[in-house]
Amino acid sequence: MATQGSANPANPAPRPTANGNSAGNMAMPQQRNNDGQMGASSTAQNPSMSQQNLNGIVIEYLSKKGYNRTEAMLRVESANQDVDGRPIQTRLEDSGGLKYGKAFEFYQKEAQLFFVNSKDHFEAEHEHDLRRLQAIQLPEHVRDNELAKIYRSQRYRVTLSQIAFYNLTQFLESKEKEGGAVILSTIQTFINVVTVERSVDDQYSLAKLLARSKRVEDFPAEDEGIPGHNPGSANVDRNAGSTVLTRLKLGRNILDHESKQDVLAELEAEDIRSPPTDGQSSRVEYFEQKIKQEESEDAPTRTELPLPPPLARDVAMEVQRVKENRDRFKIEGRTGGVGPGLSIVMHTFHNTNESLTCLDFSGDYLLVAAGTNQHYVRVWTLDGKALPSAPGFQEAHPSGSRRLIGHSGPVYAVSFAPSSDSSDPAALTHCKYLLSASADKTVCLWSLESWSALVVYKGHDHPVWDVCWGPFGHYFLTGSYDKTARLWSTDRSDFLRMFVGHERDVDTVCFHPNSAYVFTGGSDKMVRMWAVSNGYPVRMFTGHTGNITSLSCSPSGKILASADDVGTIILWDLAPGKLLKRMRGHGKGGIWSLSWSVESTTLVSGGADGTVRAWDAQLPNDADGQGKVVGEGGVTQKIDGGAQVTNAAGAGGKKKAKEVMVTSDQTSAFATKKSPVYKVMFTQRNLVLAGGAYLP
Repeated sequence: MATQGSANPANPAPRPTANGNSAGNMAMPQQRNNDGQMGASSTAQNPSMSQQNLNGIVIEYLSKKGYNRTEAMLRVESANQDVDGRPIQTRLEDSGGLKYGKAFEFYQKEAQLFFVNSKDHFEAEHEHDLRRLQAIQLPEHVRDNELAKIYRSQRYRVTLSQIAFYNLTQFLESKEKEGGAVILSTIQTFINVVTVERSVDDQYSLAKLLARSKRVEDFPAEDEGIPGHNPGSANVDRNAGSTVLTRLKLGRNILDHESKQDVLAELEAEDIRSPPTDGQSSRVEYFEQKIKQEESEDAPTRTELPLPPPLARDVAMEVQRVKENRDRFKIEGRTGGVGPGLSIVMHTFHNTNESLTCLDFSGDYLLVAAGTNQHYVRVWTLDGKALPSAPGFQEAHPSGSRRLIGHSGPVYAVSFAPSSDSSDPAALTHCKYLLSASADKTVCLWSLESWSALVVYKGHDHPVWDVCWGPFGHYFLTGSYDKTARLWSTDRSDFLRMFVGHERDVDTVCFHPNSAYVFTGGSDKMVRMWAVSNGYPVRMFTGHTGNITSLSCSPSGKILASADDVGTIILWDLAPGKLLKRMRGHGKGGIWSLSWSVESTTLVSGGADGTVRAWDAQLPNDADGQGKVVGEGGVTQKIDGGAQVTNAAGAGGKKKAKEVMVTSDQTSAFATKKSPVYKVMFTQRNLVLAGGAYLP
């Protein structure tokens, strides 16, 4: 046909291009060829004629000649072309790099703008990942960024019920042109969707889904993410594909045979001096039952956890612990919606001029120590009696308090060495040592007999925020602004272990009851669990939306409680590394102290909102039982979970305190008169001690 067009002497016009004569150059009779030439000539002579008009002329011609099928095909092709003949993009996935921004309703052209505008949706639970991905600007950065390689090589796991996944797919298919096809492609390529039946897994039942929809927060599920990396996972293996968890030894320590015999002999003597009442087991029987329960392969050995040989004081403390446990007030948890009748003794410090920074109670319940921002530690007796003088010194006017001076900066944490109660003033079980941590980067060990500093431990490069004794009084742990936690022993001046992994300050630390593990929490909103024997991380817990302010492990050794500065408490199951539940009730400002009952069934907390609150650790989370309570300190009153109360102090015309949501597992709450609670502690008899400073 091109030969016929060029050999036609009646048409001196130059040869048309393919775009200008594609419709005219068809296998048709000479008359159709002349039409095609005439169309090309018209286009050349009238450049303003568009491809759309030309297509219209050809379609009209085809319609007259009865070429219906060719006409239909040309109509479809013409519908997807603009006036200049370029194809019109009707599918969003054909729009190149812009498809991702448009699919999420953002229309910026550059990836950086897309990142800035999209990151807020994921910042609460993926802040750490976003911070590392933000530095990616070039393809070379993707190859060098370990986190980017993990996300590109591994599929993100999401668990949905079968009905939810079906409805999601149907919705995205119905919105194909608006971006649904892009989302479906992303799901198929980068996400591993695990579907479950609601009837099989109670977590995805309709009742549970509706209950979660009522919550204020929106947190990722525990099984969500990339194995080995995902937020909330207990797996800290650097290999992203690994799902193997380190096996933990969470059992309680076993006394050696000689110490056990010494304890039994002391308990037999106690039973003779004070026989058990009717229906009450003897101390020896109680001890044997307890030891039988402790015998487990999950208990760490002396080889894994080196400890000094037991002394007479250790035997006396174990005897006293057995006596207190047998005679304690038993807390069986909440029944019928009514919490246990806890007894709480609140110690309030007046005229502090906002100088108090921390508090701690001794294990024999005789002393309380406070750190101050005036660089000293002060110790009081709880019964108001005078403190004993140092050996060789006789004071003319004995006092019920003493100052321990030695730090050159504010004191941020104090911790009494382990001790136990005794009616004998000369008993071996009374507290003899105190630790203090300061902004001067040091930790001081104080003698409560000579009232002087015995050792100054140096090693941290920045202020030390927290210090905690181990359960056996040999090891202690510190956390610092230098992003590390360090393990120390009283027989050495240098630290034994350095735990490195937090990206910001390590604000709070605590020990596992068997002393084989330690826990650290920081401003990076993460909680980490470390093995004392080798210093390796064994668990990592993420899920908090605020800085970690307090940690406490249950006496059973199976559950960890962590609290943050936005008023949330989370319980973690240590063995599988899973989140058990979240508890809300405190106002914002920080939960500064946590403590467990002997049975590990009840948790108490105290914080900046001026309240002491009790929680049922065994009750499952249920949003249906939420209520509203006063978030600030008010008139002393008992508040039950699920109840709605108003601030009585506001009745006189004062502004009401801010109300906060309370989960149904709160069993009771006790408000103070503008006294933030610095410390709460369960005694071995399940009495609660609390302390704080009055701030008018």
